[in-house]
Amino acid sequence: MPDYPAAERLDLVDDLHGRAVPDPYRWLEDADDPRTVEWRRAQDDLMAGERAEWRLRDSFAQRIEELLGAGSVSPPYSRGEWTFFTRREPGQQFPVLYVRRSGGEPRVLFDPIARDPSGLTTLDSWQPSKEGDLVAYQYSVGGTEESVLAVMDTATGEDVDGVIDRCRYSPVAWLPGGTHFYYVRRLDPALLPESEQQFHRRVYLHRVGGDPEDDILVFGSGMTMTNYYGVEVSRDGRWLQISASEGTEPRNDLWVADLQASPAHAPALQLVQGDVDAQTGIDVGRNGLFYISTDRDAPRGRIAVSAPERVFDQPWRDLIPEDPEAVLDGFAILDGPAIARPLMLVARTRHVVSELSLHDLETGELLRSIPLPGAGTLAGPVERPDGGPVAWFVYTDHTTVPHVYAFDATTGELTLWEAPPGTVDVPRVHSRQVTYTSGDGTEVRMFVLSPTEEPDKPRPTVLYGYGGFGIPLSPGYSAMILSWVEAGGVWAVANLRGGGEEGEDWHRAGMLGHKQNVYDDFHAAAEWLIDRGWTTPGQLAINGGSNGGLLVGAALTQRPDLFNAVVCVAPLLDMVRYTTSELGPTWTVEYGDPDIPEQLDWLLGYSPYHRVAEGTAYPATMFVAFDNDTRTDPMHARKMCAALQHATASDRPVVFRGEGDVGHGARSMSRSVEESADVLAFAARWTGLQG
Repeated sequence: MPDYPAAERLDLVDDLHGRAVPDPYRWLEDADDPRTVEWRRAQDDLMAGERAEWRLRDSFAQRIEELLGAGSVSPPYSRGEWTFFTRREPGQQFPVLYVRRSGGEPRVLFDPIARDPSGLTTLDSWQPSKEGDLVAYQYSVGGTEESVLAVMDTATGEDVDGVIDRCRYSPVAWLPGGTHFYYVRRLDPALLPESEQQFHRRVYLHRVGGDPEDDILVFGSGMTMTNYYGVEVSRDGRWLQISASEGTEPRNDLWVADLQASPAHAPALQLVQGDVDAQTGIDVGRNGLFYISTDRDAPRGRIAVSAPERVFDQPWRDLIPEDPEAVLDGFAILDGPAIARPLMLVARTRHVVSELSLHDLETGELLRSIPLPGAGTLAGPVERPDGGPVAWFVYTDHTTVPHVYAFDATTGELTLWEAPPGTVDVPRVHSRQVTYTSGDGTEVRMFVLSPTEEPDKPRPTVLYGYGGFGIPLSPGYSAMILSWVEAGGVWAVANLRGGGEEGEDWHRAGMLGHKQNVYDDFHAAAEWLIDRGWTTPGQLAINGGSNGGLLVGAALTQRPDLFNAVVCVAPLLDMVRYTTSELGPTWTVEYGDPDIPEQLDWLLGYSPYHRVAEGTAYPATMFVAFDNDTRTDPMHARKMCAALQHATASDRPVVFRGEGDVGHGARSMSRSVEESADVLAFAARWTGLQG
């Protein structure tokens, strides 16, 4: 058994609603505690010893980098005479934001590496004005995701406004003319207790060039502390739309204001949807009608239509009804004199695989289905705000680098618009979608990628999952997966309850008091892979990040016999104290609130940190945590690692891979390659993959 670093076990037991809840590693919550600093240093030494045993790590890193060598390109986003897009050339660390003026040559607007050669600055989001002559953009440093907002002149690339801080996750909604925009900003932390400084968002109206402290408060005062707000202004500038959701809950309240009838600084907002258990948004058509995307009475989504004056008090007319087996993803409106009638291009996923269809805009009548390049995933479609017969989208699948396609309603043809700037030699792999049965009889789908069409022998296998927040795991190009399969392994992706693969009902079947369904689905996926001869428990690794880190943490404590290796990335693991740090309070609507006795019981039922049992032979486990993670506090990985090192009766190691200057989300390509190579090398060692 490895010689693990010393970690003091406190005799600390909380009395929570009459339940005795021990927490022996509470001190590891404080990253600056000298004991934590020393523990972390010792864990780095232990990790170095584990890394020295990896034989495939360098070859994985080289192959992953090669498979990322195509670079990337986005669809075109047009505003007036300007067209914006992002592009990453082979070898570049980040996508670069470009602009092109009516037939001119592309020009760089924002290059993260030019801005910061250290590679620590990321472009988080950007939004051109309606005329395209200004761009509001947000960036952050070191993985913190604490975006600041600035405005640049498109023609010169020079900043003309900013910076505005406290703009994390802020939408930007421009008014016509480019002098003002709405945005979302947190209150000054100096006005708040420390535990509330990540919350208290408000919608403001900002004048370009003005002092942010003079911005006009438009919405959010007195509302729930953990609310997130969306804000949009229609293409013609007439309609303001504001949505509010408590944390990450799968529902929103929605207001609309007519900016022709009330001033921008004091919009007369009217409630469209309030206290309704549904998600709803409005797209204002160029014909003046409201096109409403909603899962109200339609958990897989539908599109309704309404005249603006009737949206508040009249039933909406269904235009694209709910499909009983396909989830609505998006739509684009195609129009103009070049086509006989306005059309709607509708994107759905049927059992996680994308499909595209063309409909009459007036009646919703299905005109035809549009074949896609394969069984993959579509992102989009994107239309021109000023109208036209063409829409763009990105297509990818397990073996196809994302490409941009265009559908032209004048010809009815789908054509390749732009390929990535580089090329890659993609290995030959077999991909299939299978259906298996979970413990309660529910049918669950899973993708299996392998070197052979059918199982020829049990192989080292990685099982991946997420199962939360209504997020689907769709087919997509992954250099990491391809590298593993090319080396002789099998990779499986399970579409668990809690995700969005089968609509909102599927999500809700794996949230709050139903969270155990997610873990049961995952265990059943592992058993299916073993029973069908793809792998064995001794050759099976599981991998997950964020909510997926919670997934694999629950799996390793509930079924340690089923897996030989676990990679647990940026996880939540202490589900009793997850609300005490970072964005945790925004997730009670997904997991439950430990301050409520019944919900504490849900959480204690699966909380990995509290289910660690001494004397259990746990799998080889690598915790991966990022020092600047402002979503899932690294304390979860630290506490769980210490608990598992103390408890395990196995000679398989429990190690901690920490990384500084990065956070939960975007990072440079080189950092991504290094992390992915480490994950594969650890999994290879403990599943027996030889390469």
